[in-house]
Amino acid sequence: MTRIKSAVAAGGRRAPHSARLGSASTRTIGAVLAALLMTHDAGAAEPIIGQASVIDGDTIEIAGERVQLNSVDAPEEWQVCLDESGADYRCGKESASALDAFLSASRPTRCEFAGRDRYGRFVGTCFRADGKDVNRWLIESGNAVDRGTDNKGLYASAQQTAKSNGAGIWRAQPEHACAARVGRVNRKPSC
Repeated sequence: MTRIKSAVAAGGRRAPHSARLGSASTRTIGAVLAALLMTHDAGAAEPIIGQASVIDGDTIEIAGERVQLNSVDAPEEWQVCLDESGADYRCGKESASALDAFLSASRPTRCEFAGRDRYGRFVGTCFRADGKDVNRWLIESGNAVDRGTDNKGLYASAQQTAKSNGAGIWRAQPEHACAARVGRVNRKPSC
């Protein structure tokens, strides 16, 4: 009520309706709008097509929309893995660079949506102009792992190919490559 009285006293007019809403009402409306956006059926959304910018090894941006690649888990840019000789290398940075080169070879990129993640980003499967599945390529090339919990192993065969070939993060110690996964700070196997 103080806001309304001050506005009336200052200019002789009432504050706009939005200014009169209490902060609890504003938060409630914001929460409802956010929930509606999060529950929107992104699968029904039209695909986005355009030039993709790489954010990290499993996230791109097209036309201002961030797209988390469905069922793909790439190392973060700061993460370090072991190479064939046991030396450290920046596997996260390598993954992002490889993705950028792969996308640049056949533009534009088209993404079909499966939903939204907890951050509100679109989650989708993306394809280069030549039809190659970007998500599958990332895992098959060893630049990411199959997030089997999301998709019941949609890319399990691609991951097995990468492991068998000792590609990317699988090149040093295939049985411990999971240590390069998102959120892991050390290189000790934990899975």
